[in-house]
Amino acid sequence: MDFKFLRELLIPAETKIVLIIMDGLGGLPLEPGGKTELETARTPNLDALAAQATLGLTVPLAPGITVESGPGHLGIFGYDPMQYRIGRGVLEAVGIEFDLRPNDVAARGNFCALDANGLVSDRRAGRIPTDASKGLAKLLTMQIEDVEFFVEVVKEHRLAVILRGADLGAELSGSDPLKNGKPPQTVRARDAASEKTARVANQFIARARAALAGKMPANMILLRGFDCYPNLPPLPEIFGLRAAAIALHPTYRGIAKLVGMHVLPVQGNTFADEFATLEKNWADYDFFYLHIKDTDLAGEDGDFARKVRIIEQVDALLPRVLALQPDVIIVSGDHSTPAKLKAHSWHPVPTLLYAADARAEGIAEYGERACARGGLGVLPAKDVMPLALGHAHRLEKFSA
Repeated sequence: MDFKFLRELLIPAETKIVLIIMDGLGGLPLEPGGKTELETARTPNLDALAAQATLGLTVPLAPGITVESGPGHLGIFGYDPMQYRIGRGVLEAVGIEFDLRPNDVAARGNFCALDANGLVSDRRAGRIPTDASKGLAKLLTMQIEDVEFFVEVVKEHRLAVILRGADLGAELSGSDPLKNGKPPQTVRARDAASEKTARVANQFIARARAALAGKMPANMILLRGFDCYPNLPPLPEIFGLRAAAIALHPTYRGIAKLVGMHVLPVQGNTFADEFATLEKNWADYDFFYLHIKDTDLAGEDGDFARKVRIIEQVDALLPRVLALQPDVIIVSGDHSTPAKLKAHSWHPVPTLLYAADARAEGIAEYGERACARGGLGVLPAKDVMPLALGHAHRLEKFSA
């Protein structure tokens, strides 16, 4: 979608849109012919809404391509992830409100466990408590050459590592092998401007390993997603929306900030607290993005039953959204995270679009196979926002 073209079609409207993203929602059956996590979950409210909605499957980037949460969210927010790229480090840094400067380079860090052979035995260090990570992070603040390293805890094992100095490029490979049982990788520059950054990053990793020796289950650090602060066209301007984000995890607050949403404070740390925030702020915005992280965590842990329970918990809260009578409701995910694979995957994501004038298909089920029968078909995730605007009567008729 050409954003300039879209802005020319925008018209004022007193309509409201709610986008509920269950992170990593898509799944797979554990056995051939079985049901996915979403199909297994008891979701009477989502199923009833599906009967009044249009269903489909969204592709975050392209067929067969597995994405991280950054491009996955950019896609569902209406941006082409190939054109607009954000490294995971920037999302983490902005999400925790670190003062990221234009020349800084940020990386996503993970505390991890190395075995006696130097292989990664647990990329997430057992998801160590946040307080434990804070103590370990204090060991890693240092300066190498003229580059300062800031190590900030995001949550549990997750870190934002920020490099601040002169002549730093961000075109770098990561040290994270992305699988257990493999050694950490050497950070490599992808262009000449990033060679200094790669050199000091590898020195930092070596010093971190020495400082963390014996600190099991977090005796090493992995880095990936290097990037500098991006300049994205603001979502509120592109789509003519007063946009608000409701998310508990810093990463998703970060991406919402980067696209210009107002990130609402959540009093508490439960799904119900997020829905309460939606209710409290309902009068002040006309677009709400509400993020649920735990579906993705359960998928990455390979816990099929837990992912099912989380979906059911979200379903039980859906009537609170319906009571507000939004004009458009979209339920989807940023990517698939099947418990069977214990990782993100390339599978299209089940997506539901409800509106008063949606072509209700009478498919009273919200799941992968039901969505495959839906009228939306298989479509790029970036097409969802224009569809939402159309159903919210915020686009005028095009005339050449």
